[in-house]
Amino acid sequence: MAKAKKRFTKRMQKTNAPKECYFCTEKKEPHFLDTQSLNRFTTERGKIIGRLRSGLCTKHQKRVTVEVKHARHLALLPFVARV
Repeated sequence: MAKAKKRFTKRMQKTNAPKECYFCTEKKEPHFLDTQSLNRFTTERGKIIGRLRSGLCTKHQKRVTVEVKHARHLALLPFVARV
């Protein structure tokens, strides 16, 4: 008879993400030329921060992703940070 395998679940760490969307409260839209606000939603390595950590709503998270990629192609933001 086979032994039952123990399953370990990965526990999610709680983060102190903002409860409100930054762009909804400021009443503005993400734009690729506004690199200061886009840098706020990327890590120091250049990765885009996820929606659960950044506190953005779905609409603005998708828009931020597109605008960051657009800014990268125009060389306004780096693809990766050099160490």
